[in-house]
This record gives sequence, C-alpha cells and structure tokens, in this order.
Amino acid sequence: MYVVTLLTNPAAPSLDPVLVESLRNAWGGGEAVWLSPDEAAEFALDVMPRNRWEVWTEVQGLGVDLVVQLAEGRRKRMLLADMDSTMIQQECIDELADEAGVGAHVKDITARAMNGELDFEGALIERVGLLKGLDEAVIAKVLAERITFMPGGRELVATMRAGGGYAALVSGGFTAFTANVAGVLGFDENRANTLLAENGVLTGDVGRPILGREAKVEALEQITARLGISPADAIAVGDGANDLGMLGLAGTGVALHAKPSVAEQCDVRINHGDLTALLFLQGYARQDFIR
Repeated sequence: MYVVTLLTNPAAPSLDPVLVESLRNAWGGGEAVWLSPDEAAEFALDVMPRNRWEVWTEVQGLGVDLVVQLAEGRRKRMLLADMDSTMIQQECIDELADEAGVGAHVKDITARAMNGELDFEGALIERVGLLKGLDEAVIAKVLAERITFMPGGRELVATMRAGGGYAALVSGGFTAFTANVAGVLGFDENRANTLLAENGVLTGDVGRPILGREAKVEALEQITARLGISPADAIAVGDGANDLGMLGLAGTGVALHAKPSVAEQCDVRINHGDLTALLFLQGYARQDFIR
C-alpha cells in the first residue's frame, strides 16, 4: 500500500481540490484526507503509478510537490538534518567569506561543491584557507545579523520530539554555528567541523577528520544503533551532494530545495513546501504540529 501526498508553499497555500480529486480518480486512489486546508492532502493507493514522474513534472509547474511512498513505516523515530540551506537559509561559510571580502569567490566554490562538481573535502579546505586572519568574533556577528531559519524547522523538530523522536543536526559546516542552531531549534545533538583559531583569529584551517558525505552516513548508522533503531526508522533532509549518502540510507530521504543534480537522485523532492513538508509526509495534520 502506498500513500500519495500533495502539498504547496504554506506561505501561499494553493492546493486545488479539483487537482487532488482528478489525480485520485486517475490513479484509483482512496478517499482524500486533507492534512491542512488548501495546503496538503493525501490518499492511499494500491500500486505505484507508472506515470508518477510525468505527473510530478506537471504539478511542479502548478507549484505543487508530489510524493508517492510506502504507507508502512512512514512515521519515523529519528530526524537527521543538514544545516546550511536546509535548517537555515544561508551557507555559513559564504557569510563568513563575505565578511572577509572574498564572498563571491567562495560562494562559487560552495555552489559547485554542493552540486557535486568538486571534491567536498578539498573544496572546504580551500574555502577555509581564504578565511585566514579573520577575527573569530565575526562568527557571533554573522550568527546575529546574517543567519535566518528555514520556515517550519521549529515545528518539525518539536513535533517529532514530542512524539518520542530523536533529532540530530549533522553538518559539513562548523560547530560554531551548529551549536547555536541546534540549541535554538531544539535538536538533541549536533555534529560538524571545527574552525581552528589562535589568539582570537582564524588560522585558515579546519580540524581533522573532516566531516563530509561519509561522516553523515556514519552519524546515521551510529545514532540509530545507539537508539536501538535502524536507519529505516529515520527521516533525513538535505540539499547538497554531500547529503546523498544519508538521504539514500535513511528510510525517507528528502531533497529539500536541492540542487538539480542532487534532487534527480532522490525519490522524495520538496521544491515548494518548507520543512513542515516532512511532517505531512509522515501523516501529521497541521493541527497536530507542536509550535
């Protein structure tokens, strides 16, 4: 048994009941259940539609995200989330680079690395090297003035934890940021790389080993083993090439506003919804969200 979920941007909900009913009838689905008026609906299905991706492409043009997944086990017991451009709306290293006067150059490297065009570890070392000599106090300035949270993040973490779930923030970024973001959003733990500094100034290097794609996979395996659950019991969310390992291993891997080369490798793609989409995918109605 499968579940089809359709959802839109909650800032401008526009899910047409006619679209939901038309698709339900075309695919022979069960009765539609509205998880949030004008925003999210779902219906059951016996078989995976052969034209799923053709329909997905059509409804994307209408501002609608479409996900078809197995019904059994979709309510997860763990959240594993990337930070940059996922739980927050920025790339922290790009913001630091802006302060260092090398923003445009670093932003280009970041985009290519997240798209899978560059080796993540090498690209990180190169970018951090360009921060050499930057006052460590700039980190607090960037956190206060430049970092904004992705809509729906607080509800996602709070709702899953209220249901007994565990939330881990695992980033290829830096602990100076993940500690703050994890604390504000209510994550149980966070892992990231360490920016090295001496006498209050960044050295232009990062602690080893570098946390990249494989480290995110290891984090998923280690944390689920510690909790006595399996990776199939987790939902993971990210946007970059270094997230693909954990997205593939988790029971549900969500490519959120991801780079095209990343999204095309994932079955669950959210381009219009925000982080609350991960709750709708698990069958939560908006009235069940913890705020």
